[in-house]
Amino acid sequence: QVQLVESGGGSVQAGGSLRLSCAASGITYSNYCMGWYRQAPGNEREGVAAIGRDSTTSYVDSVKGRFTISRDNAKNSLYLQMNSLKPEDAAMYYCAADPWPCIGSLTASVYTYWGQGTQVTVAS
Repeated sequence: QVQLVESGGGSVQAGGSLRLSCAASGITYSNYCMGWYRQAPGNEREGVAAIGRDSTTSYVDSVKGRFTISRDNAKNSLYLQMNSLKPEDAAMYYCAADPWPCIGSLTASVYTYWGQGTQVTVAS
C-alpha cells in the first residue's frame, strides 16, 4: 500500500521559515519523481516545486529563491525548505509521486500518488 505522509506544517510569522517533510512507503522511491503542491481555500491546486529522479528541480516563479526542494532516497523522504514566508504562501501543502518515466513536472495530472497534506499558516 502506497503512503505519502507529510509533516512539518504549522503557523509562522511572515518572514519566517518552515521545513516540510514527506515520508514515502510502498513504492521504490528512487524510481519516482516527486512534487510539492499547495491549495488555499477557494483556489486551485498549484504546483510549487518538483524534483526528478536525478534531483533536477523546478519551481513555480512565486517561490524561486525562497523555497528549496530536496530528496533523500536512502530515507524515502522528500523535503521542502521554505524561507521568507509570505501570507500568500499559506495553504495546505501536499506531496505527490510520479512514477518513471517522469521528468519532475509541476503539472498535477501526471502524479499518481498524493499525501493527505499539512497546513501552513503565515501571519502578516
